[in-house]
Amino acid sequence: MQFKYTRIGFRSTIKAMEKKNLIISGNVVLFPFMAQGHLNPFLDLARILSSHLPPSIIITIVSTPANILNLRPRFSSYPTIYFAELSFQNSIENTDSLSSLTAISHFYRSSEAFLRDPFHRLISEITQSNGGKPPLCIISDMFLGFTVDVAHSFGSRHVPFYTSGPYAMSIYNSIWTHLPHFCVAGDDDDDVIPLPDLPHITIRRNQLSNNMKAADPVKNPSSTFAKQQAEYCSRADGSLWNTVEILEKKSLDDWAKSSGKLVWAIGPLLPSSVQEYERGGKEPEVSPQMCTDWLNLQSPNSVLYVSFGSQNSIPFAQMMELAKGLEQSEKPFIWMLRNPTGVDVNEEFKPEWLPEGFEQRMKESRKGLIVRNWAPQIQILSNKAIGAFLSHCGWNSVLESLSRGVPIIAWPLGSEQYYNAKLLEEELGVCVEVARGFEAKIVGGEVALKVKEVLEGENGKQMRIKAEALDGEMKKAVKGDSNGKGSSLKALDDFVDALLKWGGMPLQDLP
Repeated sequence: MQFKYTRIGFRSTIKAMEKKNLIISGNVVLFPFMAQGHLNPFLDLARILSSHLPPSIIITIVSTPANILNLRPRFSSYPTIYFAELSFQNSIENTDSLSSLTAISHFYRSSEAFLRDPFHRLISEITQSNGGKPPLCIISDMFLGFTVDVAHSFGSRHVPFYTSGPYAMSIYNSIWTHLPHFCVAGDDDDDVIPLPDLPHITIRRNQLSNNMKAADPVKNPSSTFAKQQAEYCSRADGSLWNTVEILEKKSLDDWAKSSGKLVWAIGPLLPSSVQEYERGGKEPEVSPQMCTDWLNLQSPNSVLYVSFGSQNSIPFAQMMELAKGLEQSEKPFIWMLRNPTGVDVNEEFKPEWLPEGFEQRMKESRKGLIVRNWAPQIQILSNKAIGAFLSHCGWNSVLESLSRGVPIIAWPLGSEQYYNAKLLEEELGVCVEVARGFEAKIVGGEVALKVKEVLEGENGKQMRIKAEALDGEMKKAVKGDSNGKGSSLKALDDFVDALLKWGGMPLQDLP
């Protein structure tokens, strides 16, 4: 994969603004990672910043041509948001096009080698085009930490934007940095793994992803990458978080204390409605209206929504047992279904990947709605018929579910998803696990029992009460009234104040 820098004409941008009698006083650069789960929060961040910053401060979103082609038309009504391309000669520009974890992991790890020089040249052009004035701040994805060196080399501030919460990221960074499981004798799944810098958190061996368990403590690409990102971000000038104080205040406080830098929890950053960019350019097989019409035929809190996110799936054997469990539960469900792991995402779905006659039975009984390619997740979760969400516990999905008061049945698959599930179940009480990872032994009958427990049992009722309470608190966090501003809105104001301050004083004179 080779990246090629393309000049984008910032002088033309400045001249166009001058014709409107606007003078650029600053530029804020946003650089998301090329994965849909990372792009979407950055897009919401750009929209929110554009409405809170003075019109003389422009926002530049950096990405690759194919991603920008999908994004640019959706921002035509935001006059201060611009796009800058870092092009490269490869047909794949987003992890959604990758079907194996190995390929995705390589895509992440190779990002610095391919992007550092083109990004440095881009910031140089922005600086030159603005009379030698560098960007006020570069806000990068947590997995593009190398941008801290680029930012500081030009005199810009740098702030990573974490699209996961601090509870999970603290555990994730600690495990990859110390690989503490190699210090524990044996290989029992119930072994407690001590975290040197998080003594108050208990992790067991079976809460480690497979690539963590297999990591070589001396030389491992994933471990090296994760440790490097943590080290980069430790040199930043603060951190932005797509989370809410009510969900993980202690972890936010601990992060601020350990880093010695300001933290701004400005979440949840979520689209307020079903927007085109939510599906990342994918064409839906079942329309949002069809999903709504089907849901409106169901009773309140009776439907299970099943989705493993925009990028993940499960192996064939697990898919077969999950289907059996859904049918045995006799509960209505919507399943956003992708090809099993290891199968090309563009290959046509085969009926033999599901129990014989499964789809036809679900269609005839109206018990199940199968949705392939893409589902309007926020719209589905907002419907009163939804009673629970069987999820991989990616952070965006977690926020979307809790912000609609929907409890979660967790099936984390990897990365920090294990620790998101741990937060939801052990700290917040809005979740139960049904399985863990790609190697879990799934039995349809056990899945059916878990679904019934959450949709009709007392435990599920209590989870729903807690989820609905969190929904109310999360809504308060982003609003202001006569009693003051919510925690996230106040944090956003504080961050904007910091940006303005950085624009008015030399970098070295700021605390």
